[in-house]
Order: sequence, then C-alpha cells, then structure tokens
Amino acid sequence: MTVANSKQSAPCGAWISPIVAARVAAGATPLSGLMLDGGNLYWLEGRASEAGRSTLVAGRPDAGAHAELTPLPFNVRSRVHEYGGGAYAVAGGEVWFSHHGDNRLYHVAPGGQPVALTAEGAWRYADFVVDAAHARLIAVREDHTGGGPYPENSLCAIGFDGAQTVLVDGNDFYAAPRLSPDGSQMAWLCWDHPRMPWEGCELWLADVLEDGSLADGRLIAGGPQESICQPEWSPDGVLHFVSDRSGWWNLYRYEHGVVHPLCPREAEFGAPHWNFGGSLYGFASKDEIVCAYVEAGVSRLARLSLPAGELTPIATPYQEIRELRVEGDTVALLGGAPTIALELACIDLAGGARRVLARSIEELPDAGYLSAPQAISYPSANGRSSHAFYYPPTNAGFAPLAGELPPLIVIGHGGPTGMAASTLKLSTQFWTSRGFAVLDVNYGGSTGFGRAYRDLLKEQWGVVDVEDCVAGARYLARQGVVDPQRLLVRGSSAGGLTVLSALAFHDVFQAGACYYGVSDLAGLDADSHKFESHYNQYLIAPPERAQDVYRARSPIHHVDKLRHPMIFFQGLDDKVVPPQQSESMVAALRARGTPVAYITLEGEGHGFRKPESIVRTLEAELYFYLRVFGVPAPAGLAPVAIENLGDA
Repeated sequence: MTVANSKQSAPCGAWISPIVAARVAAGATPLSGLMLDGGNLYWLEGRASEAGRSTLVAGRPDAGAHAELTPLPFNVRSRVHEYGGGAYAVAGGEVWFSHHGDNRLYHVAPGGQPVALTAEGAWRYADFVVDAAHARLIAVREDHTGGGPYPENSLCAIGFDGAQTVLVDGNDFYAAPRLSPDGSQMAWLCWDHPRMPWEGCELWLADVLEDGSLADGRLIAGGPQESICQPEWSPDGVLHFVSDRSGWWNLYRYEHGVVHPLCPREAEFGAPHWNFGGSLYGFASKDEIVCAYVEAGVSRLARLSLPAGELTPIATPYQEIRELRVEGDTVALLGGAPTIALELACIDLAGGARRVLARSIEELPDAGYLSAPQAISYPSANGRSSHAFYYPPTNAGFAPLAGELPPLIVIGHGGPTGMAASTLKLSTQFWTSRGFAVLDVNYGGSTGFGRAYRDLLKEQWGVVDVEDCVAGARYLARQGVVDPQRLLVRGSSAGGLTVLSALAFHDVFQAGACYYGVSDLAGLDADSHKFESHYNQYLIAPPERAQDVYRARSPIHHVDKLRHPMIFFQGLDDKVVPPQQSESMVAALRARGTPVAYITLEGEGHGFRKPESIVRTLEAELYFYLRVFGVPAPAGLAPVAIENLGDA
C-alpha cells in the first residue's frame, strides 16, 4: 500500500509557517537568578508588559503557587560591569536586592514591602553574601563618585543600618565574595586590566576578625594564565572552586594549604564570567556535589561523590543547563533542549521526580514545525576542527520542490567569548519552518570546548570566527544538504563584524544581513565601559600593534571589497555602533551597483527592543532573501526597497 505524501511542494523560503514574526517578537520570558533558602525557591522573571523589568518570585519546589516579592516599580537588576547579575540575596526568608531604577539596595522582610537600605548616590552593587553575625551584607561595589573615566571597584560591607565599609580594594575587578559556614573566613576573586576573568584571575582567602575586618589575605589559586570560577564552601567548611589549570574548567578543593583535583575530565564545569552569581554546582551534603558540565557543547547533570571522585549521571531531558542550585535533596535548574524552551525545574534527588515551575514560553508551536538540531564537527582553516548545530528545514505542511536544496543561513554567536546552545529558540525556528537551513556556529574562541579552543580567538577575532563560519557553509554544501549557490550569513553587533568580514574577505556567501554590526574596531575602544575596555588587546592586538591590525580587519576600511547583496538594520539612537558606520557600507554598495537595502529604526539603540521593530526587521530580512534569490514572496509580506536589484 502506498501512502500519499500530504506535504505541499513549494520553494524553500516561501513555506507558510505558524511561527510568524509577531510570535518571535513576543519573545520568551527571561528566567534567571535561582536561589534556594529554607526549602523555598527564588528566581527572577522578566515582565515584557512592564517595560522589561525583572521581578523576584518565590515559591515551594513541590507546589504550583508562587508569589511576587518586588511589585512595580521595582526592577531587580544590577548594573555592575554593565552586564549585572547577582542582583539579590536571601537568607532566612529575608531578601536584599538592587533596584535598577536608582541602583540602591532594598530590604524585604518576610511578608513585607521593599524598604531602602542604602542612600542615594553613584554606587552600584552586586554579588551579595549575607553575614548575619556582623549584621551586614558583603558585596561587590562599583563607585562612580570619582568623576574619572572608570569607576572604582571594591568588596564592601553594607550594614543592615546602611553604613558602608570597604573591606578589599586595589584591584580593577572583584567577584564572588563567599563566607565559610562558620563566618570565620572569606574567599573572593579578583583580576586586573588588561585581562578578562576567563583569561586569568586570582582566588584569595582571608580571615574574618571579630570586628568584621579581614586579616591575613593570601592568594591560593589562579594567576595571569589561570581562570577561576565559582568559589563555594562545603557544609563542613572546605573551600571548593573551578579552575582551568588543566586546560578545562574542572572542580578542585583547597584543604590544609593544598589544592586537590576532584574529578579530572575533558569537560567544562564552569562558564565565562560575563555576569555575577553564576552557579553550575552545589552541595547535596559534605560528601556529594551535584554539578552541570559541558561536553562537546552539550550540558549534562551528575552527582559527584567526593570520597570516591566518581560522577554518576542524573537523567534529564535537557541539553543546556544555565544555572543550578542545590539544597539537600532538591536541585533547581534552568534547562533547555531542542524541543524545550528554557524552563525552571526542580529535581528530587531522593525520588528522582522532576517538576517544572516556570517556562520561558508557555505555548510552543506544534512539533511538526520544529527543527531538531544536529551537533556537527567539521574541518576548518589550518587543520583545526570547528563545531556547530545544524538545523534542517522542517515544516509539517511543506517540502522542497523536486531536486531543490535549501538555502543556508550561517549565524555566529555574540560575545565573542560565548557559546551557541541547542535550546529551542523561536528566532531560529522562524527560518527553518520556512525552508531555510540554519548553521549556528561555535567557532574557535567559543566556550564549552576547553581552554585551547577558547584561546584560538586570541588576537584572531575577525579571522578565526570568520574562517569557521565560511568552512561550515562549505562543509554542508559539500555534503549535498544545502544549495551552494544560496549561502547566507547574518549577525548582530559583534556577529555583524563576522558578517561584514565574511563578505568582504571571502567569496562564499551570496548575501548577508547585518544588524547594527561592528565595522570599525577602533570605535569599540573609544566607546567601551571599564569591564571590556581592554578586551580588544586579547581579541585583536596589544596597543603597540593595534592601529595597523585594526585597520586591516575593520570592514569599514574595505568597503570596496563588498560585492554581494546586503541588507543593513540600524537603530538611529545607537551610540555603540553609530549609524554612519552602516551608512558608509550602504553608500559603497550603492555606488558599486550592488543590491543593497537599508532599514533604519527611530527610537532604537544598540539592540532592538520594540516588538514592532523586531517584526519589521524579520519580515524585511525574509523579503530581502526571497527577492535576491528570485523566490516569490508570500502574500502579506511587506515589500522592502532594494536598490540595484532590478526585476530579478
């Protein structure tokens, strides 16, 4: 018996999909900042309908009901290092948090309303620990009162009466103050320019005196070439941390003056310190750690027996675990997978039950419209291998025309020190459900593959990342799964540099989309905040060689090499990548007679926030690709003015 194929044949790119731009623009509810305290679970939720503010929510892991602790107008967010994180602390049901609106700290007693703790002023706070014995918080403080180009950073004690005392200063940056269970010792991380914390930082330990001051501070791990993450104390008072001294972010403990590896493995038990408060392991008891780690770009959950040094897997449906907290037999985590948008779940270690408490997307499209990514590795330049997630086009109602191969969109993640994960994203499925294939590249320099892979981007940004994106497109074309004549590249901000460099310096992609892309590397130095003000020394070149290298790699100086159709999207209020950078590119393509489109958005800066802007840009990008490749646009898709295209 022959079963008829119910799918309709149509050109790739023109398939009808329920994942419309408005659904993508509605976005996902941001979930972050997990904490467990006395059997209660706390987390942060974004409120898109309330100007995107973050609010603190609390509930029991075994119950469906939860309560909001920070009503309007409070926005639980820190601005330390600009990227924030670690914006609240909780102990014994009491909460302290940073309010984004005025950067002050507020206290919430059980059942009460937020009350200001600190005075108004040019200070920012993050990464809190509660020191109940001295009636205070200890936090990273960023002091903007000096009037200089950059703030002063320190570890500061903030009394429950609001009084502040600097405990440690002198370094450019601090993070992760952590008190021992008996309050007698404190550990912390610090580092200095020009390093970023994932290049090298230091773990210090000091005694806490009766008056709350610190004494006998000593360096116990780390240095210029060793990155430390997440110092934590075990319940019996032994300091643990993550270090990449072996070439991988692995777990260690510091005991009796000696550092001991816990479970050597070619896996990453840590992540780059872009935000405060990150946590990928915790203690179920003094003898057992529950941890998440990444192997080959995929997260796994396990129990680590400290006496035996053995990992025992914990089965979950997740392939990405962003955060993890542990209290007794309760594990709380933020996880996602190819068919699971990011969600907050609790796992009972005793019985194995898993309960989902919050979802970033409540209603998902039918599974027939969701593309399942395939993790691939492929050869790239200079004999190295690169990694990516390949998403084939998927639509329950449509199939390609006979003999047709799909166009491919290549995406390079931001950072650039970061990682592409396989968690379900509607912004990717928007394309795959219309007949495009997508390659999400973990180029050399990405995290999740060890220190040597991360350091491939050292002085090679704009080279290695571009080579790996180009190699990925060529690899899939050679495999016969995508159309070699319809290769596309898209990216935003730092990813925009990859787009522009790929089109200027390589002849592989037939078109590209650049969202507020970096085209002038020198401009990044001029506009950068303190945290990233020396990042380019690692990514591109030290100061003595910077001028020549910047000019050689900045697409703004090579506009004559841009020969393929491009569409540019630019916020007119963008202060990071000013509109003139995009305009110079557009003018050059226009003058050469190359097809080009330019979409500007009033009231948008570096990154588009308004739903109507996201709808407009997604639909414009789709229309652009279809017109460039001569595919009729579906009805209802608003046209875009494309110069020099003719009637193709």
